[in-house]
Amino acid sequence: MLGLRSLVGLSVLLALLASCAPLSIYHRDGAPVSRMQSDLLSCQISALEDVPVSNQIRQEPPVYIPARRYCNSDGRCYTRGGYFEEGRIYTVDVNADLRRKAEGQCMADQGYRPVTLPNCPNSVFRAAPKASTQVLPRLNPRSCAIRYQDGTWQIVTQGG
Repeated sequence: MLGLRSLVGLSVLLALLASCAPLSIYHRDGAPVSRMQSDLLSCQISALEDVPVSNQIRQEPPVYIPARRYCNSDGRCYTRGGYFEEGRIYTVDVNADLRRKAEGQCMADQGYRPVTLPNCPNSVFRAAPKASTQVLPRLNPRSCAIRYQDGTWQIVTQGG
């Protein structure tokens, strides 16, 4: 069982990893970010209603560990018989992929498309004034994203 310190450390690690990943959002030129987020929440709720969670418990197959011969420094040997290790038990939501498709279709119906923006280089991060994006800009191949610790982000188009 994880202690409080472990949970806090895990939370910090996950936040750091998320800040390193490219920014994946739904995009529509000129849409206010708050509107995109509101539309996304509505689509997520609708998708959850249309395609509810359907968890199934599954188990990986058992694994056979063959017999092994062990010898000590005196040259005395013994054999440990083979045995089976039980497969891991896990839960899977069999509707998760369909729910993501329903969410994506709902957002597409509202004119959004999924985009993934790379992180801006450090030079762009240092040069850009800290300001989260409020309106989704027109994107081009030189667009990149800056993520902030408060969960907001800024889309920047690099000069060139």
